[in-house]
Amino acid sequence: MTSSLLDHLHSTTPAPAGALAPVPHCARRPAQLVGRTPVLWIDEPFAPAGLGFHAKLEGVNPGGIKDRSALHMIREARRRGDLTPGAGIVESSGCALRTVAFGLLGFVDSLPALIAASAATGLAGALFNPVVRAYLAAEAGEERRVDAFATFNVFYQAGILIGPLAGLALLMWDFTVVCAVAATIFGALALLQWRALPSRPPVDRDDEAALRSVERDWRTIASNRPFLLFAVAMTGSYVLAFQVYLALPLRARDLFGDRSGLVTGAVFAVSALAALSGQLRLTAWAKRTLAGPTAIAWGLALMGIAFLPLLPSPPGGLSGKVFGVAALTACAALLAWGGALLYPFEMDTIVRLTDDRMVATYYGAYNTVSGIAIPLGNLAVGALFDTGVTWLPWAALTATGLTSAAMVTWLHHTGHLVDRAAYRAVAPV
Repeated sequence: MTSSLLDHLHSTTPAPAGALAPVPHCARRPAQLVGRTPVLWIDEPFAPAGLGFHAKLEGVNPGGIKDRSALHMIREARRRGDLTPGAGIVESSGCALRTVAFGLLGFVDSLPALIAASAATGLAGALFNPVVRAYLAAEAGEERRVDAFATFNVFYQAGILIGPLAGLALLMWDFTVVCAVAATIFGALALLQWRALPSRPPVDRDDEAALRSVERDWRTIASNRPFLLFAVAMTGSYVLAFQVYLALPLRARDLFGDRSGLVTGAVFAVSALAALSGQLRLTAWAKRTLAGPTAIAWGLALMGIAFLPLLPSPPGGLSGKVFGVAALTACAALLAWGGALLYPFEMDTIVRLTDDRMVATYYGAYNTVSGIAIPLGNLAVGALFDTGVTWLPWAALTATGLTSAAMVTWLHHTGHLVDRAAYRAVAPV
């Protein structure tokens, strides 16, 4: 640092009148600091002698340079009555970010940019998925929540089926076209959400709760033991469901070598079609017959049992290939039906364990737990395949499903999955 710069920093020369904006000594809300950034008079050696300029120190602004406009929009929305105290602010960040990410994937060719675009698609899902589920749970209400999530899963599975087929068709034209079409679709969805999603205030939240910090929210989640136990128990379902992309293609490759692509595609199609055809029927039957946690346990058990057809090694020759394809098809269908059986009740149980508060944050935490479990489970499955013991991976996957089912059953019978609001209503004072 030069001596002239040091002299400037320590100078006691008074600044021109009005050079410093008043700054409150202590603020009780972050909003009270917005726009009150200090102004520093800059003169020699950064300006000619006798001249200078004002520099506004935006680094001390709580939310950066954009927080003035954001705060103004929120205040105006509240003044108009569009945003009630405690209400969530509707934004389409997830779809908008995915729009940008797919655009980058299609039009950049450097490795760092491709990595950033790929990471952005994942981050977009992390923003989008919890909010969508929270809105769905809120708009459906307690009575229709299970049916709403069942219907949601039908559309979700339809997307899983149609998306890759459309992508393959467009890929025959050009990869850039695939990314451009995807970006256009997500851009349209972002606009649709921005215009159509309602502003629904969370139940029993005041202004102070609406401004709760992220750290405090996560402390609340960490203290919710039933939710954490349920999230851990359900990791098995996500590990098992992902085997459509890992273990089943590995078996197809063992059977058909480099020509396994068609079989793998057929397995994907069977999985999506099974879920599409069975979701609403399974949900209606389970609602009439089973308690929610029991339906979840049965779905987990079915997902584990799905791998039993793959336990025996297929014989050689044409008969072995036919047997192998039949086993793969049966596994994919049973996995899909097990997931379809448990999914609506799983989503409903999460809401019940949250006491209908911070639902999107709880869904985000739940996705975090399952997101950590999936790569760890895949590493374990890959290690089991590397042992060369052909039956071991399938036995381990079966045991995973049955263990998760047993854990959910235990949580149900020990009262951990009781609706927290209902529990408080009957608990002695």
